[in-house]
Amino acid sequence: MKKEILPPKAKKIPKKLEAHGDLRIDDYYWMNEKENPEVIAYLNEENAYNDKMTAHTKDFQARLFDEMKGRIKEADQSVPYKLNGYWYLTRFEEGKDYPIYSRKKGDLEAPEELLFDVNEMAKDFEYYSLGGLNISPDNKMVAFGVDNVSRRKYTIQIKNLETGKIYSDKIENTTGGSTWANDNKTLFYTKKDEKTLRSYRIYKHILGTNSTEDELVFEEKDETFNTSVYKSKSKEYIIIGSHSTLTTEYQILNASDPNGEFKVFQARERGLEYAIAHFEDHFYVLTNKDKATNFKLMKTPVEKTQKENWVDVVPHRKDYLLEDIDIFKEYLVVSERHEGLNKIKVMRWDESETYHIPFDNETYTVFTSINPDFDTEVLRFAYNDLSTPTSVIDFNMKTRDKTILKEQEVLGGEFDKDNYTSERIWATAKDGTKIPVSLVYKKGIEKNGNNPLLQYAYGSYGATIDPYFSSVRLSLLDRGFIYAIAHIRGGEYLGRDWYENGKLFKKINTFTDYIDVSEALIAKKYTSAAHLYAMGGSAGGLLMGAVINMAPQLYNGAIAAVPFVDVLTTMLDDSIPLTTGEYDEWGNPNEKDYYEYIKKYSPYDNVVAQSYPNLLVTTGLHDSQVQYWEPAKWVAKLRELKTDKNLLLFHINMDAGHGGASGRFEALKEVAEEYAFLLDLEGIQG
Repeated sequence: MKKEILPPKAKKIPKKLEAHGDLRIDDYYWMNEKENPEVIAYLNEENAYNDKMTAHTKDFQARLFDEMKGRIKEADQSVPYKLNGYWYLTRFEEGKDYPIYSRKKGDLEAPEELLFDVNEMAKDFEYYSLGGLNISPDNKMVAFGVDNVSRRKYTIQIKNLETGKIYSDKIENTTGGSTWANDNKTLFYTKKDEKTLRSYRIYKHILGTNSTEDELVFEEKDETFNTSVYKSKSKEYIIIGSHSTLTTEYQILNASDPNGEFKVFQARERGLEYAIAHFEDHFYVLTNKDKATNFKLMKTPVEKTQKENWVDVVPHRKDYLLEDIDIFKEYLVVSERHEGLNKIKVMRWDESETYHIPFDNETYTVFTSINPDFDTEVLRFAYNDLSTPTSVIDFNMKTRDKTILKEQEVLGGEFDKDNYTSERIWATAKDGTKIPVSLVYKKGIEKNGNNPLLQYAYGSYGATIDPYFSSVRLSLLDRGFIYAIAHIRGGEYLGRDWYENGKLFKKINTFTDYIDVSEALIAKKYTSAAHLYAMGGSAGGLLMGAVINMAPQLYNGAIAAVPFVDVLTTMLDDSIPLTTGEYDEWGNPNEKDYYEYIKKYSPYDNVVAQSYPNLLVTTGLHDSQVQYWEPAKWVAKLRELKTDKNLLLFHINMDAGHGGASGRFEALKEVAEEYAFLLDLEGIQG
């Protein structure tokens, strides 16, 4: 007789949590003690249980991993871009996990100059992330940031590109990014709060000095704001930005006068959002000023930056969301969104010509790429859709000629985009709102209700999940899965109002939209409850937790990656990273109305004795965004209360954080685990 594998049983230590006269008992609060050996022991037990329960899929996971890896061109190279006299490129070598950064002086035939081989730098670490590469104006130095814990706390160092020597300067606990002044010796950077990890201070470092002597330039004292520093595309200004969910403020300094005083561009006003770009004698301001919900573009003279001097360049339109701009000597390029689809509009400064670059697919993703030069007629952008790999394209704005510089190769010899169908349908929410859904599947699939379908969504922070191509996803599509992206409220797919109607006191719309999409996909016979799977990560993991509390009967399984599921307790604790900056997204539960509203949907607080779908939960021990204890507590409570015998698997990466493994192939092992979970539930092992 086969011995039953029993899941871990977490001990209960009741802790009283009281606010606004409401008492909650949290039996698993003790799990937030990361240094407690009992916590680590429990997490290890969960990993061991997961290993035992998935032992029969390990070979399948290995095959899936090899299959997905086999589609990726291992020896690959980015499209080079030119900056300040050098061509910069990133390449990967066969069998290696990390990128190699290099450059060539003058033209692409010049000898390669190695900047960093991250494979060498990462070889002694379980996790390694190199970021924030920032070349000095004289091209002789590069500043860079390193995180080898996955806590998103980077140490900045500086490398001499003429000698290859790394200077002794070490600046710890930063965002990793930095900005050179035009004197080639002054570096501005952003420090994080040690405990909350909020980006809150801008410092000035002088090359060759000890970082303990660095001058504090600006401190963001409002705990709901983060701060950052960067240089304008024109290279004429150092810019400090302060950002909250609803409000922004910038300060500017001539980049050739690093010891000067920063000047406030426009003082913060709650609800006023703006972003700035410099060109010649004006700043261009992307803003929601004057109730421009979907944003508009304005300009103002460099000497008169206050909002009363701003004048319209591209006015506000109710049916177009203005997302970004790229400025060139003769052209202004506007990235906007209309009826959910990306649009790129090209405008000549002399107003002699305005047009949209044409795209004729029903659902696709296009975005402007790296465009560092002002004086060019060529715009670089990238295009893909659910069934078409990414192309990097140079577009001549004068002649309108397109040059495809690179198409993503899908190796293995079996991929043909014509074998797949992508489409967009609309589901009707309970309140009558039409919810767009992007779908991709193999041609020939019958809509008979028997198809396995993976429904993905995010739905927070105004972040839009565009319909993008994934060679990895083919491992599901080729085995009969349909893949759906639900463009639910809380993102900005249909404009800023789409976001506003999925946050704060309207947050529950995000969850009901997802459920309504599921019901529509079942009604339209794409799938059935026996074959429908839900997936989301981070705030999308909150979505998973809420949805399976509200409508568990709709799903055979769900994957919740690094899920934000203990919303109420986390938002009441302002010592936890990111909390204070999130009040304008979720509400501040220190206020009774928000407390009561969040309590209605917070997944951990709403686990009840009922049947739940098969569930795979993942997290990283070092996660700085959603702390590991949120999913740990949630899993323990689900184990205690759920009334079914469905799978509940919990995998903790003990070496990684929010983004999972750092190597390009190591991360595929995590995807293989997720796909094996889904395919195994469908009885597909080949």
